[in-house]
Amino acid sequence: MERVGVGVIGCGIGKWHVEGYRGEPRADIVAIAGLDTPRCNEVAAEANVPNVYEDYHQLLSRPDIAAVSVAVPNFLHVPIGLDAIAAGKHVLMEKPLARNEAEAETLVNAAENAGLILGMAFNRRARSDMQVLKAFIDEGGLGHIYHAKAFWRRRAGIPGMGTWFTSKEQAGGGPLIDLGVHVLDMVLWAMDEPDIVAVSGATYSEIGPKGVGNWSGNGFMPSDAYGFEVEDLAVGMLRTSSGATIFVEASWAAHTSDTDEFGIYLLGDKGGAELHVRDYASADTLRLFTTINGVPVDSTPRLPSKPQGAGHREIIGTFIDSIIGGTPMVPSGRDGLRRTRLIDAIYRSSEERRELILEPSTVTVAG
Repeated sequence: MERVGVGVIGCGIGKWHVEGYRGEPRADIVAIAGLDTPRCNEVAAEANVPNVYEDYHQLLSRPDIAAVSVAVPNFLHVPIGLDAIAAGKHVLMEKPLARNEAEAETLVNAAENAGLILGMAFNRRARSDMQVLKAFIDEGGLGHIYHAKAFWRRRAGIPGMGTWFTSKEQAGGGPLIDLGVHVLDMVLWAMDEPDIVAVSGATYSEIGPKGVGNWSGNGFMPSDAYGFEVEDLAVGMLRTSSGATIFVEASWAAHTSDTDEFGIYLLGDKGGAELHVRDYASADTLRLFTTINGVPVDSTPRLPSKPQGAGHREIIGTFIDSIIGGTPMVPSGRDGLRRTRLIDAIYRSSEERRELILEPSTVTVAG
């Protein structure tokens, strides 16, 4: 069996990448790297990773590492990603690909010009409800989808008040780039990557600046390092070339009955679907709607059970498939670029208070 030596840069969310590689028999985890040395040593001890570095350049210099996961704060995605590509490593990037479209283009072009794989860890695609829904759509179950909604809403879920999450420079934005990118990926994947031609967006910062709304369940303690420089609610309306519309909503904090809830709703001419996940539930999250002989019918599919962390494990399996067998990487860096481009457009639309008409992407294709 051909095996791939891998490294993980980042020991926070990177822990899920380590677990994913441990579940992949063709991957050998050679090293992890991160500035939080105690956390990295803890992750390494739990997963029997033999090498731990504070400086990620030491990890990249190892010839026995062919691929890396990059799971670090958003502002480090581009510099570390480019260093990894320059070192000849395939890259699996945590979401978002970058803070803005220009940065994302730089990464995609660098990987394609080097002939290396750039993949995205959009792990929500691997949920059972999402995969059942995708298969149902691909079989024609909803027919022509003419409207969709993608949302992730929290009542009190700011990941870390005053940390890099709330710094515009370091994060690139608030809940839209943090949470919205996941549900945007879900809805675009479900709809088979529609061509988005116009974007209208608005952002609000009403809760976070008051010092409330921090997420008690996260691992990032409140800090005074940064103020609250990003939005706590973002909304966007996307128009496709076919005339279909997509509404996107992402919030970290709001006076609402929502706790921590995400999903996508789809309306088609043959049927509809509601995928609504409350507090990370994995059962009874998908409902399908249609008519049989003129009678409305609602159904709740029985979803296959998956273990915790299955999302990263499945994407890592595809990443290894791509490295060894040359199969297309899905989700790809280009998928990440498309999502970043739309998020960028929602932010710009909000700033300029107008609808933006999107021009074709200027990203070049290697070769």
